[in-house]
Amino acid sequence: MDAKAGSIEGGCPFDGHGGMHSLLGRTNRDWWPDALQLEILTQNGVSPDPMGEDFDYCEAFNALDYRALKQDLHALMTDSQDWWPADYGHYGPFFIRMAWHAAGTYRTGDGRGGASMGDQRFAPLNSWPDNGNLDKARRLLWPIKKKFGPNISWADLFILAGNVAIESMGGPTFGFGGGRKDVYAPPLIYWGTEEKWVNEGVETRIIPDEGKALENPLAAIQMGLIYVNPEGPGGDPHDMEGMARDIRETFSRMAMNDAETVALTAGGHTFGKCHGAVPPDQLSPAPEGQDLHFMGLGWTTDPEQIAQGHITTSGIEGAWTNTPFEWSKNYFRLLFKYEYELVKSPAGAWQWTPINPEPDDLAPDARDPSKKVPTIMTTADMAMKLDPGFRQVSEKFMSDHEAFKDAFARAWFKLTHRDMGPKARYLGPEVPEEDLIWQDPVPKGTPPSADTVANFKAKVLDSGFTVAELVKAAWASASTYRNSDHRGGANGARIRLAPQKDWAVNDPQELTKVLSKLEEIRGNLSMADAIVLAGVAAIEKAARAGGFEISVDVTTGRGDATDEQTDAESFEPLEPFADGFRNYLMTKASVKTEELLIDRADLLGLSIPEMTVLVGGMRALGAVSHHAHHGNRIGVLTSRPGVLSNDFFVNLLDMGTVWEVVEESGDEEYVGKDRKSGEEKWRATRTDLVFGGNSQLRAVAEVYAEDNHLEKFVRDFVKAWAKVMDVDRFDLRMAKYHLE
Repeated sequence: MDAKAGSIEGGCPFDGHGGMHSLLGRTNRDWWPDALQLEILTQNGVSPDPMGEDFDYCEAFNALDYRALKQDLHALMTDSQDWWPADYGHYGPFFIRMAWHAAGTYRTGDGRGGASMGDQRFAPLNSWPDNGNLDKARRLLWPIKKKFGPNISWADLFILAGNVAIESMGGPTFGFGGGRKDVYAPPLIYWGTEEKWVNEGVETRIIPDEGKALENPLAAIQMGLIYVNPEGPGGDPHDMEGMARDIRETFSRMAMNDAETVALTAGGHTFGKCHGAVPPDQLSPAPEGQDLHFMGLGWTTDPEQIAQGHITTSGIEGAWTNTPFEWSKNYFRLLFKYEYELVKSPAGAWQWTPINPEPDDLAPDARDPSKKVPTIMTTADMAMKLDPGFRQVSEKFMSDHEAFKDAFARAWFKLTHRDMGPKARYLGPEVPEEDLIWQDPVPKGTPPSADTVANFKAKVLDSGFTVAELVKAAWASASTYRNSDHRGGANGARIRLAPQKDWAVNDPQELTKVLSKLEEIRGNLSMADAIVLAGVAAIEKAARAGGFEISVDVTTGRGDATDEQTDAESFEPLEPFADGFRNYLMTKASVKTEELLIDRADLLGLSIPEMTVLVGGMRALGAVSHHAHHGNRIGVLTSRPGVLSNDFFVNLLDMGTVWEVVEESGDEEYVGKDRKSGEEKWRATRTDLVFGGNSQLRAVAEVYAEDNHLEKFVRDFVKAWAKVMDVDRFDLRMAKYHLE
């Protein structure tokens, strides 16, 4: 398994401690400057995906011979191959670790990471110290991937292999949902700014004595880890309090509570062993830095040593239980039965071993079952016994094995599916019928008639609310969506529930008034549809005021979620630290404010032109937050707010205006003055000025500022707006894949 797996507030997202940094942090080019660079071939929007735009993975998955695939995976578990022999003659623990580490990068802060793209195949993940030797697990799966081809993605195969591994060793599973589509290039994700990996002298990311908290949106304790350092905080096995703190912090940022954390730790460590048979300096480089003739495999050692099981991954050596190849009660039994002493592995890592273990409690040697060796625990395992909170859960599971089995199966399912979003995205014969609260369930809605929609929109326009107020409410509802984990969005109308209704960015007092009126006039419409359609009515009115009769085409039939269907705590990380579309910034960040706009646009799945036209349109409509910097007019570069016009771009790029920084704003606010008279004309933010100051964004802004492109601006804005409103409608898009 080798998992390097009192909360301290993490502070603001991207709250660094080393000055301003980029949202990308350390990139692959930083780690491997000599690696082959392929970006030039993906310029001009060229996709690296060899399957092409017409490939429908969901359709391909539905055509999969699922039973045959599982049979092949079951056979693989005990079909040991000479080039990488299986511990105990069973690959199950190896594939559990592979699946766990594919899914375990998920983090609630921005929804990124997780197993949904199969990106464990690429740097940096394929070369993280914590993923040592998983390159071999993926190669063991290649014959099966080759056989079933496009019908099973690597992303789905990783997780399904983990499920089959558990089943093949007698362990419990809760189900499996397919539908994860592979990527063919590493996604750009912020993994941190450290210049060294774990075990290279890098500090842990939590140092309470120095007031150092775990930076958002990160979840792992050190660079190159999935969770925590199993030897202890910063490798210190004596800091048990810090060990428990680190475990809670990192697992909570991956959406796990204490019970789920204990269940996953104990269930996962029921199987397999850690590897630390030789000092790590005897290993060759990780895959991304390896010589070509190794064909993408890293961390290599002498074949004779591999055959004997002399492998090093985490550096810790030994099995947790005396039955590492089958599901059992032995993890908790051994943990509580013995006192443990601190020792060092052959590779020099700190670990714990039982004092005077009975012969029956020794584990078999991984390669020679006739030999017996002591079991071990990591410092992280010892926290399951020594921390009061974890101990309480551990004792419950030790006394009630059925409860433990159920808890592990559910926690494993959550771990491996948390980033897939709503249940509508799940495919396959093993999707559980039960709706789980972390899936953000939404009741099925009913599409209204055209007359109902028309009558409602007329009432909205007669309600007395401004265009800006209605547009802001609709945007607040829909723009919570994150394409990283497919959470949020307008479906469910959770904007009216805690915690979203109270977020400062949503101007709660104004929002409450708008929602109350919509509730009063909506009739048979769901609130989710009413909020979206109110925004539609406002935009169509604003377009008419600008001289264009245009229809905003959005879907209907959304449902309304209830408080009981909403895990309010899990929605807290979705609160925008910044929303450049509404010119909102909670407080100055450790990255440039315009980078936060790019980040939010990326989470919404927007292109550069879509982002640009939406910002310009929302400024023209006056749809900025009352909490935006110093008032609700900043960035509204028009004398006629509420009219859908390209005034924002025209006035931003006007050479008759000169811009000056407002010194007391810390370069966040600017004043635009008439070049001749010196009189103030406008107030704007960095998020506004970047569309004139950045050459690439200016090129797009100029298109929308051109005299003969006003209609293009209006139509592009309406199209981009409708995209955001409908971005979460998986209930509609996936319906065809769920037909019997």
